[in-house]
Amino acid sequence: MSEPSPPATIDVIEKRTVFQGYFRVDAYTLRHALFDGGWSAPMSREVFERGHAAALLPYDPALRKFVLCEQFRVGAYAGGMDPWQLEVVSGIIEDGEAPETVVRRETEEEAGRTVLDLWPVQRYLASPGGTSETIALYLGRISTEGAGGIFGLPGENEHIRAKVLGEDELKELMDAGALTNAATLILAQWFFLNRDRIRAQWKA
Repeated sequence: MSEPSPPATIDVIEKRTVFQGYFRVDAYTLRHALFDGGWSAPMSREVFERGHAAALLPYDPALRKFVLCEQFRVGAYAGGMDPWQLEVVSGIIEDGEAPETVVRRETEEEAGRTVLDLWPVQRYLASPGGTSETIALYLGRISTEGAGGIFGLPGENEHIRAKVLGEDELKELMDAGALTNAATLILAQWFFLNRDRIRAQWKA
């Protein structure tokens, strides 16, 4: 994963890797330019490096249904939230991969569906105060005929239940605060804000 050049308003005094496991943590000593002139005092910050990700909300415009994935998430457990998260399809972007390739592959692996059309939505920073991770979001047109079941790659300790939800069901979950991970919430909100445009584009 190539790293962008720091902007001229950032002065990196030192950067070193302090942990390298499944993920990586880099420690920075740096200072930055101030809005009213001059420079900040040197500060120490750790950055969690896990790469970049892509996520997709699978949608069947003919039947007006979605497929979402339910699976265990250790971060949710550690944060005191429901560890069985209801999520959109997602995956890490490997070196040289396009995010579109990732969401197509992950939709087949996690939900057993083939993506027929892609609609790019947004790219955002997961938590810019502590990680460089970005997530590219998509809406994907699929067929939900015969959808549902257990999916995932056992070699990656994935055990995923694909669930089919109607538009009203997803809206109720969103309004009730039951969508507790950012990519799923953002994509659900975006869908309902743009539903008429999506239906017109995909002739639903």
